[in-house]
Amino acid sequence: MSSAAMHIARTGLDAQDMRMRVISNNLANVNTTGYKRDRAAFETLAYQTVTSPGAPSTAETKYATGLNLGTGVRIQGTARIDTQGAMQTTGNSLDLALDGDGYFQVQMPGGTLGYTRAGNFSRSPQGLIVTSEGYQVMPGITVPEGATAITVGTDGTVSASIPGQAAASQLGQIQVASFPNTAGLLQGGDNYLTETAASGAANLGVAGVDGRGGVRQGMLEASNVNVVEELVDMIETQRAYEVNSKMITATDEMLKYVNQNI
Repeated sequence: MSSAAMHIARTGLDAQDMRMRVISNNLANVNTTGYKRDRAAFETLAYQTVTSPGAPSTAETKYATGLNLGTGVRIQGTARIDTQGAMQTTGNSLDLALDGDGYFQVQMPGGTLGYTRAGNFSRSPQGLIVTSEGYQVMPGITVPEGATAITVGTDGTVSASIPGQAAASQLGQIQVASFPNTAGLLQGGDNYLTETAASGAANLGVAGVDGRGGVRQGMLEASNVNVVEELVDMIETQRAYEVNSKMITATDEMLKYVNQNI
């Protein structure tokens, strides 16, 4: 008796284990600002064709259906679900959220550019608008010392009241990046995504124009993880893992019976 069923069940265990890791990461980031949940995508492994459909069954007839035996399953990849999270009001003048599509662009260490939906920004000692890690938001905007009443318009225009000036001064404009294929962005740590050949080049532009989301000051975008949905997926994964485990046990018992009695 072949142990192929045991190996197929093993691929099922591996796939469900990886899916559980994806679900676990989603639940761990339920309170992460701007986090987008991942979904595991499955695909079948190669099939063994014993009889092809349409192959001759006799000299005068052909098989209407074939005999194909699958060899298991694997995780094809993870798809990031880019639905927008809920807007949370903070009242902080440098907390920004994107209401719609797009990403903030930041200068990463080494000169690379990163993209994020997490807009919990602050001011550096030099007055630059930076992320919580100290990465500069691009294009660089410097807030003069002593400036008050910082406002950010829906188009990303940053203004502030400068001592000695009657009218508010425009300091710069935060731009929003869009991509031909956002699913192709590479997920990194600290809420940052990086450009890849699959995502296409970043297209920077004004917030609220050409499909880009508008900037909302004093707000942050919450994670789009639905805890109830993730718990349902977790139970489903657990049950699938148990079934595959039972398949290995059943196959082992069948092989043991054959070895002992035949």
